[in-house]
Amino acid sequence: MANLNGKIALVTGASSGIGAATAVKLAEAGAKVGIAARRTKKLEDLKKRIKAKGGEALVIEMDVVDPTAIETGVKKLVETYGSIDILVNNAGLMPLSDIDQFKVDEWHRMVDVNVKGLLNTTAAVLPQMIKQHSGHIFNMSSIAGRKVFKGLSVYCATKHAVTAFSDGLRMEVGQKHNIRVTCIQPGAVATELYDHITDPGYRKQMDELAGQMTFLQGEDIGDTIVFAAQAPAHVDVAELFVLPVEQGW
Repeated sequence: MANLNGKIALVTGASSGIGAATAVKLAEAGAKVGIAARRTKKLEDLKKRIKAKGGEALVIEMDVVDPTAIETGVKKLVETYGSIDILVNNAGLMPLSDIDQFKVDEWHRMVDVNVKGLLNTTAAVLPQMIKQHSGHIFNMSSIAGRKVFKGLSVYCATKHAVTAFSDGLRMEVGQKHNIRVTCIQPGAVATELYDHITDPGYRKQMDELAGQMTFLQGEDIGDTIVFAAQAPAHVDVAELFVLPVEQGW
């Protein structure tokens, strides 16, 4: 297993859930972590948690929908630590609703954050990784990037896009630039994603689901990311499909 000591990581959507847990796990494994999100108060609290465990973190205010904010954040991280070795494209939204409810604003917001946001961040970080001739990009897809579910049509479309982009990116930058790409595809995870659901019927459904099975925790996905990041340099764990034992769908 490769050592992450001294590696520099950038985690988007780091203010809660999978992003926050992944930042902690990477720091515990020896990486210095740029923690990026819009909610800096939560990031400051996360930084304290990381420092209390002997880790190092840099707070970066970043909205992945804003390319200028991303460029500024990436520049800040490189200037502070000298490189970016790991990017975790984690920022995402999941407001469930049926298409005939016409929550068009929610559709566009999902495309802006889940797809364009991921592309924006990748575009900002890739030049540094190409310059280094090394790096590892983690893209957060979902079981919804492999299967389609009612009420999740647009979300599934965005996560299918992430899965397709991840595989194409791996093929284009792997051999040419020595950059690894891993697509993470979680099943049911206890996160703030469900707080974005404005449809009461689907919100109730998700709450009932949480009572029927033991959801994964953000830490489980963080451990999965660290596992793939620590693989030997010649190994690219291209996809990881991670879900609760009790998840039968």
